[in-house]
Amino acid sequence: MAAMGRIVLVHGSVVGGRATWREQRHSIGDRAELVVLERPGFEPPVSDFSRTRVLDPVGRVDFEEHAAWVAEHIEPRDHLVGHSYGGVTTLLAAAELGDALSSLTVIEPPCTSIALDHPAVAAFAEAGERFWRDGPTDDPDAFLRGFLSYVGSDFEPPSPLPPALERGARLLIDERGPWEAEIPLGRLAGLGLPTLVVSGAHHPAFDAICDVLERELSAERLVIPGHGHNPQLDPRFTAELLAFATRAE
Repeated sequence: MAAMGRIVLVHGSVVGGRATWREQRHSIGDRAELVVLERPGFEPPVSDFSRTRVLDPVGRVDFEEHAAWVAEHIEPRDHLVGHSYGGVTTLLAAAELGDALSSLTVIEPPCTSIALDHPAVAAFAEAGERFWRDGPTDDPDAFLRGFLSYVGSDFEPPSPLPPALERGARLLIDERGPWEAEIPLGRLAGLGLPTLVVSGAHHPAFDAICDVLERELSAERLVIPGHGHNPQLDPRFTAELLAFATRAE
């Protein structure tokens, strides 16, 4: 039997891939080839993790541009995994990649446009637009803390912010709002791509978005409570991801 395709991990906002996927980096080992993509503008890799891919820092963060960048780094049979804003980019990338992928996994992508008929999602999208428009965009520390409250995170950043977090907060301020993303659910469903949708049972808007993705993409669903917006930090996620990737192949 051929070796499993690579597992390609795409992080979300504020922090890069090394932090987002720290559980997978330490636990997958030789069970699969792991590739962590550091999206443009984020922390470069440490020297001991040579399979991390990076581009030079940028200012503006746009999910469409990053989706195209992700697609450029995909090889046939890859298993593509995206968290939060990275989940939005991977949904868009997968729609363009077609049958090049073996599977797609998304963790709480904030693609609110697919579920605006749900009151919690509509309120979440409106609050996001208002925060990016009227929030403290001249104060990265205050903006980051407001954002963490908005997404339901219990993380309390140190003060003052360390350089990596300050850089992530500045990128967040310049981020194109994910509520603008138009996810081609029909095209994705037509691909018949094995898909896993993961949520953390902590926020009604994320739950509702994941419900729609599960239904429209005939996806498998995994709910891991206890880690807020970061269910990938639970070792159970890694075990379930590997099992899902094996089934998909």
